[in-house]
Amino acid sequence: MLYLPRRLLRETEAHLKGEAPREGVGLWAGRREVERVIPLPNVHPSPLTGYLAEPLALLKALKALEREGLALLAIYHSHPKGPALPSPTDLKEARWRVPYVIFGTDGFRAFLLPEGREVEVVLL
Repeated sequence: MLYLPRRLLRETEAHLKGEAPREGVGLWAGRREVERVIPLPNVHPSPLTGYLAEPLALLKALKALEREGLALLAIYHSHPKGPALPSPTDLKEARWRVPYVIFGTDGFRAFLLPEGREVEVVLL
């Protein structure tokens, strides 16, 4: 289960809206609940249909979280022209053991990937 303050949901949505029509990507971090939204640059060669967090920015963000005593709680990305469901590429490229939150044209949903098990997001 992910606990997400509404203001951080709005912050995430604003980030992804600013990236459209490209896919946006970022991290949610915190302790028990999401405390921080960390947008990352998408350096995918086809950013209209894929995402790849810029490796150095991702590494710096993860090190900063560790220094601050925060944990990586989720990875988020957008499907600006599709549903909030994992794509075949999302399933194939999933590497992290945290929920992947997908923002689509029909809202947002979270999944453990590659198995595809949905994770509940509780808005605070």
